[in-house]
This record gives sequence, structure tokens and C-alpha cells, in this order.
Amino acid sequence: MDHHRRRRFGGAGIHPDPLRIDAVAVLPRLRRPIRARSSCLGVVVCNSSVGKWFVRKRGIAIAVSTNGAGLGILILTPLAGIIVTFFDWRTGFTLLGVALLVFCTAVAQLLMRRTQPEHYGLLPDGEATPPASATPPAPDERKSANRQATRILLRDSRFWTIVICYNLAVTAEMCAFVHQIAYAEEYGIDRIAAASSMGIISAASIAGRFFYGWLSDRTGDVKWTASLGLAIMAIGMGILLVSKTLGVFYLYALVFGFGWGSVGLMIPILTVDRFGREMLGTAYGLVNFFAVGLGGSIGPIVGGLIYDAFGSYFYAWLVNLALLTSVTFLILLLKKRGRSDGTE
Repeated sequence: MDHHRRRRFGGAGIHPDPLRIDAVAVLPRLRRPIRARSSCLGVVVCNSSVGKWFVRKRGIAIAVSTNGAGLGILILTPLAGIIVTFFDWRTGFTLLGVALLVFCTAVAQLLMRRTQPEHYGLLPDGEATPPASATPPAPDERKSANRQATRILLRDSRFWTIVICYNLAVTAEMCAFVHQIAYAEEYGIDRIAAASSMGIISAASIAGRFFYGWLSDRTGDVKWTASLGLAIMAIGMGILLVSKTLGVFYLYALVFGFGWGSVGLMIPILTVDRFGREMLGTAYGLVNFFAVGLGGSIGPIVGGLIYDAFGSYFYAWLVNLALLTSVTFLILLLKKRGRSDGTE
């Protein structure tokens, strides 16, 4: 891979994105990092289910579920390294994938067969039980409701406000994550030391998710919590702009990671707050596609193109800072739910 392609698409270290599992194993013979990535719909299904079971305690509940992914990254990354020391990396990662598939599927089937608490004769947050007649809708009714929900969402300005804000935030996030190691190396920071910043980001994001989840349960409108998280990401990006030593680089990782912890958490919280529990699965899935999927794909390419054009990451970080600052205020324009939108 030539120099420009490596800058444009490459990255080194551990990617701490809660929407996927990343593992880096250094193969002794090749002496280069090999990344294995598994990306699936697990986070959408998990957070949608949790969001339907809680209302008053929704923020902290989703924080716990999203932090499961963060903890999984911290556990699975060294585990993957151990596995490939005993097997070839293909066999190792195949075994790991099969184990995760079997375990996660078994837990989901045993504990979460139905979608909503009403289907079990319960109410969210453990409130008084509803009438025993509450039953899951028929398959044909669900399909019709999903098609109608999609049409409603795509015509709703609130949906596109959330999509635009988090598409730009994820674009900036992924641009930084993929290129920050190469940036640090340009200032003489050791590659391994720079890569360890990903661990700091992941740890800080775990603390951040608990904080934003706790805060969102106590604010009148969750958009203020979302704005705070985006603002802290912007501050972290400002620190990266002036990071020329390992200490300042680690400070960036701590601040940016704490702010970044709000992204995977606040998307489902904002979505269910604006569109209700009945539409959460459809709405959250669509937001993830447009915001996280597209933004995650664009960010690394944009960073590489800017580096190729200017020979420096300074302007890439400057663009990221502008994007994060803009969405910090743009998310505050998100309108509240009307009475005609349905119930929690």
C-alpha cells in the first residue's frame, strides 16, 4: 500500500467504537498490526430493547447496555492477542466469533424473547402491571406499522436534525481515530505509546456514558445532555490541534474520550425521547444507518484527502473542530415531541 493510501484509509491501534468489535493482533513474523472487525446490528437491537423497558431510568439503563460494548473491547482485545499466539489468526478469530455468536444468541433467547414489557404483563421501570390482555401484535400488523413508521420518520425534521448532527460528529470522530496515531508519529511520539491513547479513550468513554446517562435522567430535555457531550468532544479536538507531546496527546484522549462516550448513548436516548417507544427500533436503525454508517465511512477518507492536499493533519483537525462546534449548537434546535406523536 502506497504512502497516500496508507494515510487515507489506514490506522493503527485499537478502535474503541461501541458499534463494533475491533481487535488488533501483532503477528510476530509479519511485524505489522492486523485488524479484525465485526460489525453487525447488535447495538441497535440491544439499545432498542433496553429503551423500551425503561422511561424514568432510561438514561442509566442504556448507559449500562452501551458500556457492555466498551468493556467488551477492553476484554476482547487482549484476549484476541492471546488466541492468535496459540492459533493462526484466522482460526483464532473464527473461534472467537463462533463463541460470541453462540453465547450472545443464547442469552438473548433466554432473557429477551419479547420486545416490550407490556408483552410480559409489565410496565416500564417496574410500575404497576397493565391489563393481562396486552399481547404482541401479529406479524402482518408489525410489518404495516414499520412501513408507516419509516414514512413518518423520513418526513420529520427532528429525525433529520438528529441524523445531521451525529453524522457530522461521527465523521469527525472517525477521522480522528483513524489518523491520530500517524499524526502523533509526526511529532516524534512513539507509535506504541500513541496507540495506547486508544485505551485511554475507551476507558474515558465508559465513565462518560455513565455520566451522560445519569445526567439525561435528570434534565428537562435530553438535548442539553447531548449538546454537552458534543461540546466536550469539540474541546478535545481543540486539544488535539496543539498536541505535540505525549502528555498533551493523552490529555486529548481523556477529554475527547469522555465526550465521545455520549455519542453511542445519546443517539438512542434522543430517538426514543422524540419518537416514543413504539417507533424506537425503526427510528434508531435508520439514524444509525444515516449517521453512524455513512459518517463512519466518510470520516477517514476526508482526513486522508485533507492530508494529501496540505501535507498536514492540522486542517483536518480544524475541520473536525468546526463540525463538532456546529453540531453542539445545532442539536439544541431539536424540537420536542408533540402530543400527537404518541406516548412514551
